[in-house]
Amino acid sequence: MHIAIAGNIGSGKTTLAGLLAKHYGWTPHYEDVDDNPYLNDFYEDMQRWSFNLQIYFLNSRFSQILEIRKSDKTIVQDRTIYEDAYIFAPNLHSMGLMSTRDFDNYSTLFKMMSSLIQPPDLLLYLRASVPTLVNQIQKRGREYESSIRIDYLKRLNERYEAWMETYNLGKVLIIEADHYNFPNNKDHLSEVIDKINAELHGLF
Repeated sequence: MHIAIAGNIGSGKTTLAGLLAKHYGWTPHYEDVDDNPYLNDFYEDMQRWSFNLQIYFLNSRFSQILEIRKSDKTIVQDRTIYEDAYIFAPNLHSMGLMSTRDFDNYSTLFKMMSSLIQPPDLLLYLRASVPTLVNQIQKRGREYESSIRIDYLKRLNERYEAWMETYNLGKVLIIEADHYNFPNNKDHLSEVIDKINAELHGLF
């Protein structure tokens, strides 16, 4: 089975993926952040590197999904291929940080790839306010993220909400991340696990 966690930068996807993997014995698939050769350059010059970064993510996530579907294990995936296509790339395009030519090229590639894959069996969406995102980003202290602007996070949040309203590829569980502190509060984690169990039993 394929469980995916969606959410803005700093919403707690990686933390939750790790905790769920530990609880259920699932295999976690994390976002390829440390080995991404474009991230640092992108945050220093978004206009120059936006297309390269998005293509790298698209390729990386497509490969991940092919692996997930080949596996006989239940996998929990940190971020989905859809978020790049419906949130990050269009946001860069609308901010003038990706040319229309590059965006069209990217979108065509995504459409072809998405026609070849299956969506997750269950999508968990971590909804977080901008103050929560900023707080978490500061806490983890990644140097390249220190230049992320509040208005950039706000725009992404708006796009996440719009995407969630139209998402119809499968089951969705929305988790209000502002109300939970997963690493430090076992009750918070138990509450979310109960909600996930209710959704999963509906899948069988």
